[in-house]
Amino acid sequence: MPATKPIAGILFDKDGTLLDYVKSWVPVNYELARIAAKGNESLARVLLQAGGMDPDSGHVVPDSLLAAGNTVEIATGMVGAGAPFTVEELTAVFDGLFAQSAHYAVPVTDLASFFAGLHAKGYRLGVASSDNERSIRETAKRFGFEDYLHYVAGYDSGFGTKPEPGMVLGFCAATGLAPDQVAVVGDNNHDMHMGRSAGVGMTVAVLTGTGSRQSLAAACDHCLADITELEAVLTN
Repeated sequence: MPATKPIAGILFDKDGTLLDYVKSWVPVNYELARIAAKGNESLARVLLQAGGMDPDSGHVVPDSLLAAGNTVEIATGMVGAGAPFTVEELTAVFDGLFAQSAHYAVPVTDLASFFAGLHAKGYRLGVASSDNERSIRETAKRFGFEDYLHYVAGYDSGFGTKPEPGMVLGFCAATGLAPDQVAVVGDNNHDMHMGRSAGVGMTVAVLTGTGSRQSLAAACDHCLADITELEAVLTN
């Protein structure tokens, strides 16, 4: 159900929410599969398919490993599908690749202005991603919204992983807000389920990632084209 108390804090996912997933991450997915396959093109195709991505079209299945998994989960899945690495080795490689990918990411909108506007209205703001914390901070720095964040959590920040509630509860502890004063905004069901399990006031899905209205309908209170439509539902 939509929030009955005013929303005072907003916790955003990163990839597919603040960043356009197709433009930002499909090229990275091809590269990570190539690296994980050590250049073996046929194995790279197998690894992409295991991650939930069509190697020809680039389409990523909603809630698949590449859509919603954290680095360890993606590495585990690819090692299981034949990547000639240990999970620990591949996790380290992927973490480095993902942190560098911030330099090539494509934002959904002018993120500095977007966050500045929300900050000026008094919202507490955070980012919770299945990516590593370094990558989130690199992204925030590159796009000029780091000074507006009250909280950052990656899979490796100690708050647990999605869809568990820990990242939301960490945001609440950092900001002094109750869960029902928080909106979680994301592009897949891991985000929505994280919010629901924490008891947030509102779950908001966006369509700039891998999810669809159909795949997200059951777990979100609102489904928006992108984050630029967010303020309209926050103030309803």
